Amino acid sequence: MSCSPSDEELFEEGIVKMEEGEYQKAIEYFDRALDKNPEYTSAYNAKGVALYQQKKYDDAIEAFTASIDLDDTSYKPFFNRGNAYLEKKEFKDAVLDYNKANGLDPQQGDIYYNRGLALLALEEYEDAIFDFDVVLQANPEQPLVHFNKAKALLANNDPVGAIESLVTTVNLDNRNGAAYYLLGVTQMSAFGQKEDGCTNLKMALSLGFPEAKEWVDEFCQD
Repeated sequence: MSCSPSDEELFEEGIVKMEEGEYQKAIEYFDRALDKNPEYTSAYNAKGVALYQQKKYDDAIEAFTASIDLDDTSYKPFFNRGNAYLEKKEFKDAVLDYNKANGLDPQQGDIYYNRGLALLALEEYEDAIFDFDVVLQANPEQPLVHFNKAKALLANNDPVGAIESLVTTVNLDNRNGAAYYLLGVTQMSAFGQKEDGCTNLKMALSLGFPEAKEWVDEFCQD
């Protein structure tokens, strides 16, 4: 007699395959686990993550929804489904899922950051800034969060705050050409700071950010 693997053993093997980047093999193991136990909510969630990694966002959403339908007390499938909606640029649906995930576990910083990105896309700038600030209060050494906060501040007509966030961004990450570009443009257009603006625009250009060339050619020729 042979002993077939249990649903938990199949699930664990799927997790191993996912960690190895073998997402299709992982999905096969999760499907086998679900054949044995159709109410295995974690297997649906994990399958959704594997599908998400393959950029199969609609299929991932279907798997996360199946997980939620079985158990709506974990923040993970809501957060993961929100991420899939974010990739599809369905920002309102993303925010709804992030709100639910946040209600289930308010300590997860990734929820605030990703919700901030969705709110920024929805032009809900003050709410986006709030979420980015929550993330930065927990760990201020995150240049990408400062950068996205700066974009929200600019859109919310706060160039002073935006420059502060952009300076912090480039101090933390001196390879961010987009941040140097936005910093230079803001210094020049909002405050007439040509010397500092040109320095930052030239830095953006040197880092391979081509949008800076037009500004440098027009305003920064000696």
